[in-house]
Amino acid sequence: MASEAALMRSEASPSLLPLFEMPRWLAEPLVRMFRTANTMVDMAFYDVPDLVRDLAARDLTVSTMQGQDKLPSRIVDLGALTNPEGALLLIDAGTPPYVHRFVSVEAYLASTHPETREVEVVTVTGVGSSAYGSAAFGWQISRRIGRPVLAIVPGYGLADITQQALGGWFAFGLHDVLRTKSVVQDFLAVVAPQVAGIGRSLPQTIPGHEAAPVFEHGSGSSDVLHALLSDTRIPLKTLIGHSKGALVIKNAIRSLDDFATRKPTVVTLGCPIDEEIQGVRYRQYLGLFDLLGQLNAWGNWPDDWPPSTHTTNPYLPLALPVDVILSEQAQA
Repeated sequence: MASEAALMRSEASPSLLPLFEMPRWLAEPLVRMFRTANTMVDMAFYDVPDLVRDLAARDLTVSTMQGQDKLPSRIVDLGALTNPEGALLLIDAGTPPYVHRFVSVEAYLASTHPETREVEVVTVTGVGSSAYGSAAFGWQISRRIGRPVLAIVPGYGLADITQQALGGWFAFGLHDVLRTKSVVQDFLAVVAPQVAGIGRSLPQTIPGHEAAPVFEHGSGSSDVLHALLSDTRIPLKTLIGHSKGALVIKNAIRSLDDFATRKPTVVTLGCPIDEEIQGVRYRQYLGLFDLLGQLNAWGNWPDDWPPSTHTTNPYLPLALPVDVILSEQAQA
């Protein structure tokens, strides 16, 4: 698909297409508005209260005891609320500086931080897919397991707005089958490449990736995860996806020939997926009262039906028991 889009773009007239393209300065505020709305949604679906509380406590420790001015809470500053671009957050809730933030896949792969070569757990969020939600989910898991976690912050662009307008939150399983977002993104890459690039900076930093903002594995997050898993220096072997994040994982691993040799574990919360790859240990959880997740199950059956809804925020009633689920994984 990527090569076809690139060919179409090369055959198109470079002198005419810019005349019909929406200016980036006009499109970006619209994307940021939707990103902000999704951030508010993620505050209900992820454990943002504990993230804010824990980071505030660590801010106090860093500023008073160590005399440093780089505070941990800056990963969730006001800019993160609206920023449409994705990122990689290497989160270790127990070790300063707690969070390393990367806006480039290539920079992460070339990083000298030892943590980047030690992290074994990666998380991908769904629903609003905001920086707040991704950070909160990764922080919750890192705090529970006592180890670093790599959280992927999905980018958000015009193709995501289109998917959301067509019911992306409430029928993302259908969109995964039809690859609606990929089709829209490929179309935008041809007719409006500058606008299509909004929210797509992270996947474009994948080494060897085409300059065009098109998807090779169904979504930008899947492309990023596929690139990370393809690098043998990174021992990722536990993949945890919530909501649409489970579909991101499914698309990222389906074309990895040697993935099963790592004896990996895929944990899905609120969205069971096809167990396509032999040798992969799947553990899938779907809330008994999770109508959103059940709508998107598409015939896939979970391993467990906890009496919960779609949220992982423990401060809301009937939340998915993430801590209990992680305890079960540690004992397995």
